[in-house]
Amino acid sequence: MAAGYFAAGKTAELATFEFMLRRLPRNRDYLVVAGLPQIVDYLLNLSFEAAEIEYLRGLPQFGAADPDFFEYLRGLKFTGDLFAVPEGTVLYAGEPILTLRAPIIEAQIPETYLLSAITFQSLIASKASRMVRAAEGRPVVEFGTRRAHTPDAGVLGARAAYIGGCAGTSNTLAGFRYGLPVFGTAAHSWTMAFAGESEAFRQLQKLLGERTVYLVDTYDTLAGTRRAIALGEPFWGVRLDSGDFLTLTREVRTLLDGAGLRHAKIMISGDLDEHRIAELVAAGAPIDSFGVGTELATSADAPSMGAVYKLVEIDVAGMKRYTMKLSPDKQTMPGPKQIFRLTDRDVITRSGECVPKAEALLKPVIIGGQLVQDLPSLEQSRERARRVPSMTPRIEHSTELLALDEQTRGSVQ
Repeated sequence: MAAGYFAAGKTAELATFEFMLRRLPRNRDYLVVAGLPQIVDYLLNLSFEAAEIEYLRGLPQFGAADPDFFEYLRGLKFTGDLFAVPEGTVLYAGEPILTLRAPIIEAQIPETYLLSAITFQSLIASKASRMVRAAEGRPVVEFGTRRAHTPDAGVLGARAAYIGGCAGTSNTLAGFRYGLPVFGTAAHSWTMAFAGESEAFRQLQKLLGERTVYLVDTYDTLAGTRRAIALGEPFWGVRLDSGDFLTLTREVRTLLDGAGLRHAKIMISGDLDEHRIAELVAAGAPIDSFGVGTELATSADAPSMGAVYKLVEIDVAGMKRYTMKLSPDKQTMPGPKQIFRLTDRDVITRSGECVPKAEALLKPVIIGGQLVQDLPSLEQSRERARRVPSMTPRIEHSTELLALDEQTRGSVQ
């Protein structure tokens, strides 16, 4: 497409694309946006190296491409504008996540990266938010890297999970790279590596002291708990990774309290999602924290998201043409937009409109290829993600936007 735009003489045309949430993922009633720093880094460093250009030149698809196109790529960088909702913002179906305006080639090339970076992290952040809300104040720790689709996905997933409200991660690379709190316990292999469970626990306590978390279900959960108790303090608590959590946590709590270890905590892990967490909390299970892996790191019940990156406006030498898609079930609205948030509703308007006493969510991030504001810190994004309304607000469209939609639709038809 970039080579085609170049051949058609469209390099000077300014294109406005909108990254929009067409529909919410399955089993979701809101989305927590995450992934903006990765997008900003990509755009600010967009370029082609000589080896990459030579590779493209050698592809049969580019056999008819203008040789000057490859020289154009040598000097390519992003010179456009990016407007985006702050990371951690809660959004709903039909709302734009970001708007990108740039010469058409600069605006078209980033499409795949933008969709991937935002979609994946937003799915994980949203899943984490749901789990944290279900836990009702009990810490939820991200344990999912071993189940993530790639090691890199595990690191970014841990970051997104923290934005969504998780207390931290077991991924130390994510902790190092992003400053996340790190947590973890020994695996079953640790226990099995010793001749007896008591010796395994003793060696772990020797290393970790008051931070020791005994994984007590390798052989028999209650027997393992008794062996941990027999070693005495210091230790943090125990973790259960299997079995009937409601029954077992009550029995383990009884054992710990009976030994005078009321401060000792119980963590559970193993195929947990927000529904199972909510059931255990509602049943009064004496659980102090949750470790969640597969369901979180893969957003297992909703692994994809109906987000799209669509052209909404073309500017040719100051003459604007609004664009839209009319395909059944995939229609878009023309023109760049803004979201205004009120207490009971979101209003989607044409860019440049104003709604009194409302927060404008799409904010300038890059203007003319230059970063114009510092991105929110992880803690700020995490705090913003906590602002999930108690009920889904209704979505309205301004009169100006509806009029533009009708006008554009008529001109297309």
